Amino acid sequence: MAEIMVCRAVFYPYVYSMELEHHHTNLPAGGGPFALDRVTVGVFLTDQPNHRLAVGSDRTIDAPLKRNEGWVLPAGSEGLCLFENNLDLVTVHLDDGLLRECGLQDAEQLPQVIGQLDPILLSMALNAGTFLDGDTLYRDTMVRAMGHHLVRTVTPQRAEAAGLSDTRLKRVVDFIHDHLSDDLSLTAMADLAAMSPTHFAKAFKKATGSAPLQYVISARLDRAKVLLQTTQLTVADVAWRVGYADLSRFGQHFKRQFGITPGKVR
Repeated sequence: MAEIMVCRAVFYPYVYSMELEHHHTNLPAGGGPFALDRVTVGVFLTDQPNHRLAVGSDRTIDAPLKRNEGWVLPAGSEGLCLFENNLDLVTVHLDDGLLRECGLQDAEQLPQVIGQLDPILLSMALNAGTFLDGDTLYRDTMVRAMGHHLVRTVTPQRAEAAGLSDTRLKRVVDFIHDHLSDDLSLTAMADLAAMSPTHFAKAFKKATGSAPLQYVISARLDRAKVLLQTTQLTVADVAWRVGYADLSRFGQHFKRQFGITPGKVR
């Protein structure tokens, strides 16, 4: 039988992030043993009415799964997965460090889930490959959102975020406005505030009313509007100066915030 779902670099060569990996795999009927070194979310994209599963044992049980059903298994899980039909599978692997930031101190103690998945977690798992291709701040935000939602959904206890003092908030806000043209990262902002990225994101939203990603987008568009009104720079130049490499995306965000296209501001 083919070895499946083994979370090792030689088996999964496409690594998108040190904190989260997303894989879409097609497997022939059969199955075999698995060993997971990280918390893993698996989503079946094909019905498997005769699926059998064993976790921590070599004795399988009937575990029929429909399309968009699957499992969440803790780090260190080993077992056997058998299926009679070809399997189209999405897996997402989350690092222990990311989950500790989200309040899960021991990834091996995460309760396992088999069957129906939380709808938001399902959507994030299916779309993880897309948001991992986004810019740094968007990627950081979405990766941590997935980790946070997983911990909140599967475990009832979560760590509370520390507060963000006025001094640290001003330091971060000044940094954002001084680097609007840069590829800003959640980690860099959190480092300035001396907080973990997950706790910083919650504290920043509590202090400003906006998540870091939304705050940066709004600040970039406000700067862009000023540049369009006070300079002769082209729309493309303005977009570049406020951190947008994609002119179409810049136009969409600008119109959403101001109700008018950048070209009509003048």
